[in-house]
Amino acid sequence: MSTPYVVRIAEDPADREACFAVRKEVFVGEQGVPEDLEYDAYDAGAIHVLAVREDGVPLGTGRLLHGEAAVAQTGGDPSVGSLGRLAVAGPARGLGVGAALVRAIEDAARARGLAAVDLHAQTHALGFYERLGYEPYGPEYREAGIPHQGMRRSL
Repeated sequence: MSTPYVVRIAEDPADREACFAVRKEVFVGEQGVPEDLEYDAYDAGAIHVLAVREDGVPLGTGRLLHGEAAVAQTGGDPSVGSLGRLAVAGPARGLGVGAALVRAIEDAARARGLAAVDLHAQTHALGFYERLGYEPYGPEYREAGIPHQGMRRSL
């Protein structure tokens, strides 16, 4: 059974708080990422997307860094956005929420004239991103103690 949901840009404070709550549940609670690493200075200027069930329950989130904020994440290329902090709450996994969030972030990147989207994928999620058209590059590395791989998709 699928759960009806919508994905939208998180523009008001309540939406932002819902994004942070999902991130805390997934990254801090499930994966053990220290809270001081999960939230950073980039959150203020990032474009956050939020998936919510029709009754308002938050299901997932992600963010797009662009411009100067993305340059350090994308190898110095200002035409590339950085997708990050993609998180889907446990009960919503398998419903297409993650893919819908990625597509919403790509739409936001296109709207800003970006040519590609870069991301740092947890290695267990490589197949998910590859199915969405992302290609791995560079060596595997650790971020917050978790194995990651750089990936990019041209828009």
